Amino acid sequence: MTATDTLRRGLRKASAAADTIDAKTPAHRDRAIDGLRALALLAVPTGHWLLGGFTLGPEGALHNASPLSAFGFLAPVSWILQMLGVFFLVGGYASALSYRRSRSRGESTGSWLRGRVARLGRPVLGVTAVWAALIPVLYAAGVPGTTLRTGSTLVIQPLWFVGVYTVITALTPVCLRAAERLGAWAAAPLLGSVAVVDLLRYGPWGDAMPSWLSLLNVLPGWMFAYQLGVCWSERKLGRRGAALLLGGGAVLFAALLLVFHYPASMVGVPGEVRTNSHPPSLLVLALASVQCGAAILLRDRLGRVLRRPALWAPVVVINLSAMTILCWHQTAMLTAAVPASLAGSVPGLVGAPDSFGWIAARLAWLPVFAVVLVVIGRWARGFESPWTKATGAVRAMAGLLAAGFAVFALGLA
Repeated sequence: MTATDTLRRGLRKASAAADTIDAKTPAHRDRAIDGLRALALLAVPTGHWLLGGFTLGPEGALHNASPLSAFGFLAPVSWILQMLGVFFLVGGYASALSYRRSRSRGESTGSWLRGRVARLGRPVLGVTAVWAALIPVLYAAGVPGTTLRTGSTLVIQPLWFVGVYTVITALTPVCLRAAERLGAWAAAPLLGSVAVVDLLRYGPWGDAMPSWLSLLNVLPGWMFAYQLGVCWSERKLGRRGAALLLGGGAVLFAALLLVFHYPASMVGVPGEVRTNSHPPSLLVLALASVQCGAAILLRDRLGRVLRRPALWAPVVVINLSAMTILCWHQTAMLTAAVPASLAGSVPGLVGAPDSFGWIAARLAWLPVFAVVLVVIGRWARGFESPWTKATGAVRAMAGLLAAGFAVFALGLA
């Protein structure tokens, strides 16, 4: 059999699998919502893989670095790849529907929330427990402690999102009541809260403000798009409101950049005093407003496009592996970078991200990271399913390992 025959056979199998997935999809399934979620999910690993580099210290250990330190003009790339606004929008939409359905079945709020938390918590517990078990093994094998701490920081970095998302999910009933009373304007106080905190910490009184003040933006900052999603689900936000979000968000975004001199990058840049993302600044909400408005306006068109089985099947696979992608994508990159660091500098993988050659090489590494993630995901996806066969002792051990990893990764030990 020639390579061409093999390729054709593979394509036929893929097409048949896509047709099967399409046929099994319920007619009432909102394909646009799943498509938006998949798009936002893929932006997470793509952003981390593109904007996360490594330098090699004199002791042969990996240290985090970012191409944005040398190429500030690439900051607009982060505007595209930072799609948490869309993710929280879709999360609010889906959670509102799920909560309404559970209540109609007679389930309690507590029962509904326990199910949601379990779905989020199992993969997080799995990845942190596995890493906790791997660290002493890797150290014994000769991997420098600094490399292990760098890797642990990267692994735990995206997991903050799960904690914030869990808290916001628990507030879904509150968001629903706010949507009923205020409509889409229920998101306005959240925007106003972040604006006030930004004014206090960046205004004339900024030097006198306590450092913890910025933490007040964490909940309203990320809840803004979630509330919009709840309003969208409740049909309190339509195309006219979406157009207002898109236009108003764009104007606010431009004003914050050009007049109030907010940092252009949506992610943290080493050496920069101010950051937009941790915690979210008003610029993050302006971008989320643009993204949410565009998503709502494009919903029908996206739904029609995803009627094609070849496009719909990848969306299904990505959504079924959502938490696996979130939890393990940094591990995929480290799986390539850590062994490479033992050999020295490797273009686009280990070495200062300060040249166009590095950018070109890193782009070439992206498919490798993706393949490694698929391989890891085939095994790790089991953590997303209920741990029905795990004994109480196994669950307790996983919890202890996860706690130990968190302490190590956060530099507390």
